[in-house]
This record gives sequence, C-alpha cells and structure tokens, in this order.
Amino acid sequence: MSTTASTAEEAAASDRAGASRRKGTFYRGDPGMWSWVLHRITGVLTFFFLFVHVLDTALVRVSPDTYNQVIETYKTPIVNLLEVGLVGAVLYHALNGIRVMLVDFWSKGTRYQKPMLWAIVVIWVAVMIPGAIAMLWRTASTLFGGGH
Repeated sequence: MSTTASTAEEAAASDRAGASRRKGTFYRGDPGMWSWVLHRITGVLTFFFLFVHVLDTALVRVSPDTYNQVIETYKTPIVNLLEVGLVGAVLYHALNGIRVMLVDFWSKGTRYQKPMLWAIVVIWVAVMIPGAIAMLWRTASTLFGGGH
C-alpha cells in the first residue's frame, strides 16, 4: 500500500470523526465500560465505609460514651438510606468481582462476559428489591409507630 493511499484513508477517517463530533454524537460507552467504572466507584465507596467503620469502632476503647453517641446518630432515616446504598454497592462490587474472575480465569469467560454482566444485573435487582424493602420497612415502622 502506498503512503498516499494510507494518508487519504486517514484523512477520510478523520473527517468522519470530525463530522460526527460536529453533529453532537460522541462515544457513550458500552455496558462493559460502565460496569468497569461502577466497579471502581463501588470499591472506593466500600473502602471509605470500612475506614469510617474502623474509626468509629475504635472509639469504644477511647470513650465508650462517645461511641454510644456516635452509634445513636446512625439510627436516623438518612443513615438508613445510606445503608441501603452501601448494601447495593457491596453487592454489585461482589457480583461484578465474581464476573471479572470468571472472565480472567475461565477459558470461555471473555465469550460470555456480556451475558454474565446482564446476569449480575438481574441478580442484583432480585436481591436488592426485597433487601431494600426490608431495610426501609424497619425505619418506616420505627418512624410511624409499632417498631422498637
């Protein structure tokens, strides 16, 4: 292939890319990219939760009264919503971690990575809906009477 032909092909490809940018379209990613991003975000969120958890648990040795006060602040509806988010993040991170291991160590893993991604989404929804209802029901019953 001559250099003139390859330069013309590169110019045409560049023009197509420029035209699509001018039309307002851009790469929005595929589900695999978004699962990668979400895996990183949920990992960081879980790390920060564990960091705070270790700190507040360490308070019991420093000042049991302060520890009890901190634990009491966790019994609010806002924190309950955050707990639901935490469970969702940990569950997604764990399920996607299993998928990543299967992709890495199973010879057919790369062939089935998209179906496995959709499977973890289905499992995540199937576990999160009843889990979130149970967690939020506890707070609702406490707020509106009947719960201890």
